Amino acid sequence: MVAVVSASGVMVAANHQVDRIARIPGLGAVLSPSSANVENFLLVGSDSREGIDPNSPDYGGIGGTADVSGHRSDTIMVLRRSRSGGPASLLSIPRDLWVEIAGTGKKSRINSAYQAGPAALIQTVQTALGLPIHHYVEIDFQGFKSLVDAIGGVQVCFDAPARDEHTGLYIAEPGCYVLGGVQGLAYARSRYYETYVNDTWVRDGTSDLGRIKRQQQFINTAMQAAVASVKGNPLRTGDVLRASTGAVRFDDQLDVLGTAASLRGAVAGGLAPFSLPVVGKTIGGNAVLLLGDGAQAYLDYFSGVSNAPPAS
Repeated sequence: MVAVVSASGVMVAANHQVDRIARIPGLGAVLSPSSANVENFLLVGSDSREGIDPNSPDYGGIGGTADVSGHRSDTIMVLRRSRSGGPASLLSIPRDLWVEIAGTGKKSRINSAYQAGPAALIQTVQTALGLPIHHYVEIDFQGFKSLVDAIGGVQVCFDAPARDEHTGLYIAEPGCYVLGGVQGLAYARSRYYETYVNDTWVRDGTSDLGRIKRQQQFINTAMQAAVASVKGNPLRTGDVLRASTGAVRFDDQLDVLGTAASLRGAVAGGLAPFSLPVVGKTIGGNAVLLLGDGAQAYLDYFSGVSNAPPAS
């Protein structure tokens, strides 16, 4: 009886917190209709500086709205859940991918679509890549830090000392560390990642593509940690949802608790990470990325045309 009452209290608290999570109205008009094969979530990391605390230890690496105004999509990913079960998959879309921006008839980097709002980004992903998007999830820098702290941090292992002087990442010795919100964000944002090898700092020359691999690893570990945290202590559900309030924005069609329940098993064993094959090119003086050989196999899998994951 005590367990039942406790569980009921958790659900009431959870529903209360869910009601407070920000929604983005009107996205239902551009989201794809439900599919019998897959359910896709467009995950977007916004570089908005709103709400950043000037006293935060990473303020120098992030800056405030006076330094960087407006909103851009710093990270774009598609989370695929198969309706038939099995592990979820994660596809990273490089922000420098050169595509036609929906509603403009012009081509640009895909992350520029977000400047016209989430609906424009959703439509661009759907039309330029042929990927159905059923739900939209967005988080900004401050929200990212809050969620990482709410789940108790995320473990990341380093083979050598590492740093990024632009984001403030600094790992003095090789080993495995539980990164809190500040260092977790510095790691996930890093585009100038360096490791200390043979008495010198060596920069990762893959830039954004290297960052994508680190982000996938981080998100994979974070999701498993979140599932384990809530499963081990249901009362942590309230902590995670409280951190989500003001940190995350969803489309107004998403059933948060129902989706969390359906995704729990799909992410508990780890996500299957994929990155679109791309090639570099200079267009109009812009260093951009185009889809490379084999990209269609990834798009077919994430669109539900194919049930066989591409060989990575």
